[in-house]
Amino acid sequence: MHSPLLRTLRQAVRAQVPSAERDFWDRMSAKGTPLVEDDPSGDPAYRLVTFLWRDDPERPATDVLALLHTVTDKDRHAGDLTPHLTERVPGTGVWALSHRLRADHRASYQFYVARGPREETLRTDRAAWLKVLDEALPDPYAAAPGLPSRDGRNPASVMELPHAPAQPYVQGDSARTGQTLSAEVDGRRVTVHLPAAPALAVAVLLDGEMWGPVLGAPRMADRLHAAGALPPTALLLVDTMGRRMEDLSCSGEFVDWLADGLLPWAAQTHGVAVPRERTVIAGQSAGGLTAAYAAHRRSDRFGRALSQSGSFWWPDENAPDGAGPEWLTRQYAHAPRRPVRIHLEVGTQEWMLLAENRRLRNVLRARGYDVTYEEFNGGHDYACWRGGLAEGLARLLAP
Repeated sequence: MHSPLLRTLRQAVRAQVPSAERDFWDRMSAKGTPLVEDDPSGDPAYRLVTFLWRDDPERPATDVLALLHTVTDKDRHAGDLTPHLTERVPGTGVWALSHRLRADHRASYQFYVARGPREETLRTDRAAWLKVLDEALPDPYAAAPGLPSRDGRNPASVMELPHAPAQPYVQGDSARTGQTLSAEVDGRRVTVHLPAAPALAVAVLLDGEMWGPVLGAPRMADRLHAAGALPPTALLLVDTMGRRMEDLSCSGEFVDWLADGLLPWAAQTHGVAVPRERTVIAGQSAGGLTAAYAAHRRSDRFGRALSQSGSFWWPDENAPDGAGPEWLTRQYAHAPRRPVRIHLEVGTQEWMLLAENRRLRNVLRARGYDVTYEEFNGGHDYACWRGGLAEGLARLLAP
């Protein structure tokens, strides 16, 4: 038990203080979790973060996994989930696990409450991991606003340590609200958000089914507009409709449809006609790859690209066409320079993407591109991306 507060609880339980556990949970309820304490070594750049789960006496757990986004995924990928097993404080229903984390870390997290053999709980094959994700639960004592989910999964909680970058546009009300409409364009579902004032810019958001009904990007855009951080910007949120891997893997057909189908439709139907310098395409993961690809392939329509945690490893070494890994980076390295502005961001916890994003950044800088680059202390996580989307759009489209 690294946490001083947990050590105090354990001592009180040993001393048979009747209200020890109740007082502990009352404190957590008032303060919010996870429990954040000073680093044991005294380093102000770090915190001791303890994730806490309260056992159900009617259905006691055999084990509890604390799932910290990307950090746990890395160990699962390596085949070992034991570092994420919580420990029960003897004589209580308190399950706890402490991590020493940098004080600027932000991540979503959940708990998996197991009621079976430990060897089953610690399985790391795909089927077992999907079961864990399907049944994982949010933290009922979480201090920060949660992260909604879709496809029947439970929402996640969010850990925000004191020095994590501010996300002022993610939550709250807006003084002026635009209009949000649903449409179908050439058989594809699109959500259109029109600002309260005439649009001076357009942002195409990939994975629209996530950014629209789940994460509320239209309201976030309204807050940006109201704060003066973004000019009135129309959002075109494009659903994947089960074709994510097909469309978001440097598909020329899909990018050409965005440029020659979606944008002209928006201009004709909603009067949203802006120059390429005011048109941005934004995406995350494979969507981040596609955003950067769209700026390369169709710089005549997309003058701005926002890539968050872009999957620039694509394709892998087993690609049937022999293209080899990091294909898009090599395209930028050898093709004539495009007149585009690009913003890249990636999490320092993203062990499978960090080096690839840095290499693309280096290539773009060497070729003279107008590129900005950010690294955040987090993972492959919408808890980080939603703040980065707001900041990235403001950076690319602000006067």
